[in-house]
Amino acid sequence: MSVVSWVNETVVRDPTERRIFTILGIVTALLVVGVITGVIGIRFLLFQVSLVGMYALLSLGLNVQWGYAGLINFSVAAFWGLGAYSAALLTAPNSPLGLGLHPVFGFLAAIVLSALVAILIGIPTLRLREDYLAIASLGLAEVIRVIILNERQWTAGSSGISGIPNLLEWLPLTSAATTASIIVVLGIIIFLFLRRVHRSPWGRVLRTIRSDEDLAKALGKNTYQFKMQAFVVGSVIMAVAGAFYAHLNLYIDPSDLVPLTTFYIWIAVILGGTGSNRGAVVGAAVVIAIREGTRFLNDVPAINTLGLDLAPLRLLFVGILIILIMRFRQDGLLPPKDELIWPAAKDKSAGAGGGGSGGPKVQAEGGDD
Repeated sequence: MSVVSWVNETVVRDPTERRIFTILGIVTALLVVGVITGVIGIRFLLFQVSLVGMYALLSLGLNVQWGYAGLINFSVAAFWGLGAYSAALLTAPNSPLGLGLHPVFGFLAAIVLSALVAILIGIPTLRLREDYLAIASLGLAEVIRVIILNERQWTAGSSGISGIPNLLEWLPLTSAATTASIIVVLGIIIFLFLRRVHRSPWGRVLRTIRSDEDLAKALGKNTYQFKMQAFVVGSVIMAVAGAFYAHLNLYIDPSDLVPLTTFYIWIAVILGGTGSNRGAVVGAAVVIAIREGTRFLNDVPAINTLGLDLAPLRLLFVGILIILIMRFRQDGLLPPKDELIWPAAKDKSAGAGGGGSGGPKVQAEGGDD
């Protein structure tokens, strides 16, 4: 699909979305100008791009679980941590395991371990109400953090693991440019994969389960099996993001597994629009912009003159943003709607006339409620 057709499909149809993408374009242009003029360091910008990519993967993983299957997962940080520690333990030469394997093995271990843990936590909870999964996942996050903190002979405990190698060191790029490029490519691949499956019969069943599970059962669907699949897929994506973070930060310790990470990811999904892959990516970018941008508020001359310390107020700014979004854009910045309909179906409905174009939209919107 060309860039022009993608824009026509996702932006031009909604004036509000057009304005949102215009603002994002302006911010991107300002960042480029900042790099050119030397106000923003290129290494710092590439690191932020990598963070946005990592948060986007976490948001996409949660969107699979909550946005489409209605699964309340409060253990985002846990699966992210499993991925990060899998990569660190297998690839860092000075880790307690001391294996020093290629990073590919770290990613594979992250995928396998996260899938197994997701299945183990899903077996006793997914047949019950959503409340039980929320409670179990919340407990799982703390259990995994405590285990990593106390099992020093296996995880190095509070000392953390350093010496994690960079990804693809053979590329003729700086480490910052390499990691940024990898997460962009990885993010695009996962985004396109989820875009495909969410428009498939599998995705439609998930949205039906989220809207009315009894109806899905009445239609002969094994809702437990579908929810398990969604939970495992989302958890694996989160673990991949964690494995990437280990090679981005080159150091990991239990303090990184705080519940605040889960909070940020939920905020990103809600801000972007529950059930929207585009929204998950944009929401992640907004959260990182607030979280990292507020670090430099105290350097603003006007604020510095007043003697105010605004940098620690980032959570307040995130909360204010949530209130504004819920007040003026209740479905999020980029709600699903048209992105759930195949472009060919849109073209056919448009060719059939105005009455035909309304049918698919109503059907898609009804599945996302």
